[in-house]
Amino acid sequence: MQTWNITRTLYRVSDFLSWQRNDSLVLSPSFQRRPVWQIGAKSFLIDTVIRGLPMPIIFLREQKTSLSTLEPCREVVDGQQRLRTIISYVEPTSLKDFNPATDAFTINKNHNPKFKDRTFAQLPADARQRILDYQFSVHVLPAEVDDREVIQLFARMNATGVQLNPQELRNAEYYGELRTLMYELAAEQLQRWREWKIFTEHDIARMQEVELVSEFALLAEKGVTGKAQKSLNQLYQRHDENYPRKPEFEHRFRSVMDSIDSMLGKDMSSLPFRKRTLFYSLFALFYGRQFGFPGPLVRKRAVTSRTTAWLKEAALQLDDRTAPKSVLDAAASRTTHPSSRTEIIRFLDKS
Repeated sequence: MQTWNITRTLYRVSDFLSWQRNDSLVLSPSFQRRPVWQIGAKSFLIDTVIRGLPMPIIFLREQKTSLSTLEPCREVVDGQQRLRTIISYVEPTSLKDFNPATDAFTINKNHNPKFKDRTFAQLPADARQRILDYQFSVHVLPAEVDDREVIQLFARMNATGVQLNPQELRNAEYYGELRTLMYELAAEQLQRWREWKIFTEHDIARMQEVELVSEFALLAEKGVTGKAQKSLNQLYQRHDENYPRKPEFEHRFRSVMDSIDSMLGKDMSSLPFRKRTLFYSLFALFYGRQFGFPGPLVRKRAVTSRTTAWLKEAALQLDDRTAPKSVLDAAASRTTHPSSRTEIIRFLDKS
């Protein structure tokens, strides 16, 4: 049986900088992917370091001591892009292949407004110190582990992995203004998602609440649509650099959530609206009543106590299946289809 003598330790950013400066760090072994991170991802990583938040483990492999520098060498097995990003931000001159066109960047205002557009040298001393002292969890493989065994190791690590869902893929691809706002708004409502039982802890771990908030942003912009991942991808792409509706949407989203909480919050966990697909229609009703959205489906008018009474009656009809057949069929089907969503919203909009 093969066993692995893996050393588990902590190394600071300053350690990696020192090794890079002394030519004792191999950043790009033959089996590693080339650095392909976008500027947004790099900015997000630096902000993560400044805030002291954790990151995945870095894997190194020991190499023979260099005869020229008399220093022990370390090869980056996994974590090359993270380390290259930090080194290129802190001390770009230590990268022999540094390319200003692809490696130079500053902190994005969406990630840290306080330090927006600043280089490392322009940061205050305490922020620079936090970056240099940031500690990575590191696993070090012995030198006798060859490339074939490294590949087998990562195949084993990924064997029980779960395929990324569409929202997790968007999370990995986009780092701009819209993505940042969607995550902030979803996080603000964490207690309600849980109390209303709209999402399980597993759903939240898989970013499903973020996807729903993204659907609401699409609702505000396009009106009622289906839950088409292509449309959500286009929304993120369209507003990655700039989301002009940001102040408007964040105000409206919070207002709608507060209205739902005020009128139905204490009962939500027992109402059929806790089902995510029905909650979309409930949110659309409140949003349309308060602010309107593209299309004639819901006209602006007050949300009153009469609305609340009707919504509770509608919930009973959905539960005991006395609602119109077309509504029951829409609720029972994949209600992410535009026609199904429209049918339910019209039913809820009777008061």
